[in-house]
Amino acid sequence: MYAASLMGVTGTRESVGERAQDLVRRTRATGDLPVCVGIGVSTPEHARQVAGFADGVIVGSAFVKRMLDAPNEAAGLEAVRTLAGELAEGVRKR
Repeated sequence: MYAASLMGVTGTRESVGERAQDLVRRTRATGDLPVCVGIGVSTPEHARQVAGFADGVIVGSAFVKRMLDAPNEAAGLEAVRTLAGELAEGVRKR
């Protein structure tokens, strides 16, 4: 189950919506599906926070932004790899 951390347009944010944890709790009460949270997750700290209460962390726009900001495809792919590693480290620190 995909739980949006906040209502609005996708993209990187300064923080993950504070209501996300309550949304996960309420969603879990309706069934047995894993609940993953996305929208606005763009830093290791965001990933750590979300991993503390959700079953998964969804990242999209932050990866796209890294590709678009890169001077070429190779640099973009390296930036995406770096971000993936940083986010994974954030999840592990929960």
